[in-house]
Amino acid sequence: MVKRSVLAHRVFTGLSRRHLACLVEELAGQWQAGVEGRRHAARGGCRRRAAGAGARHQLVFIDRLTATLIHLRHDLPHAVLGLLYGVDRSTITRAIGEIRVLLAERGCAVPDRPGLRFRSLPDVFAYARAEGIELRLDATEIQVRRPPAGRGGRRAFVSGKKKLNTMKATVIADHRGRTLWTDALRPGRMHDATAARNEGIGICFQHFPEVEVLLDDGYLGLRRDHPGQAVTPPRKGNKISPPEVLEARQRARHRHSSKRITVEHALADHKRWKQLTRWTHRRDRLPDTYRAIAGLVSDRTNNV
Repeated sequence: MVKRSVLAHRVFTGLSRRHLACLVEELAGQWQAGVEGRRHAARGGCRRRAAGAGARHQLVFIDRLTATLIHLRHDLPHAVLGLLYGVDRSTITRAIGEIRVLLAERGCAVPDRPGLRFRSLPDVFAYARAEGIELRLDATEIQVRRPPAGRGGRRAFVSGKKKLNTMKATVIADHRGRTLWTDALRPGRMHDATAARNEGIGICFQHFPEVEVLLDDGYLGLRRDHPGQAVTPPRKGNKISPPEVLEARQRARHRHSSKRITVEHALADHKRWKQLTRWTHRRDRLPDTYRAIAGLVSDRTNNV
């Protein structure tokens, strides 16, 4: 059993003490309300004893939070975390399940607006219109376990690009590489543009015609449907093009890539959390995990 104040160090959690304190202040009330709600449902009515009576939690909220952060950051097994905290593995499993949902529901931090968070794609577009900024959008894939043989929809996770079983996340960042939004993850076989359309980006383009989004060559269909808003790099010149045309297009593509690279940096920040390098757990828990990590990364990049 390791001293619990040591386990709250930045080396284990990936967060500074100040950031961790802000999370405790933000989420402790929500967690306690959830606990009381479950107890109320189990009793079928109001409590009959005074507050504070009865058995104590083996893990207080701060320990549950730090255990979840260590699991997200380093992908330590629940049994190992139980040994470190001196509790049973099932206690760690329940704690991580509770805290992961709370972290996922937080959304992403709004730059220079403490206390405000993005929780939907229209929120991001409204912010971009108000601030006059250009958005960057891209998708990334996380390798997942292959579904069992004979199960329906097995081929949906086979990525045509990576030739692996993956799930795909779409992320929006700003010009400084700060994560603003991430979607509900989709099976890896789905095309990048289709995943963005399923999240309602077409409706956002219609309601916010002033907002521009920088994309890569995988979103040419969006550029066709929303010219002037979905901005992709210029097409490459063909073999019969004059040298000056080829050079001009190459420079234009380079300028576009230089502006769009910030979303790649945001994706790299997410992948520094070991659970997103390769997902080995149940696939239905990956969306909450990705949103939780994206929210934590957005906090750090906004100097929370």
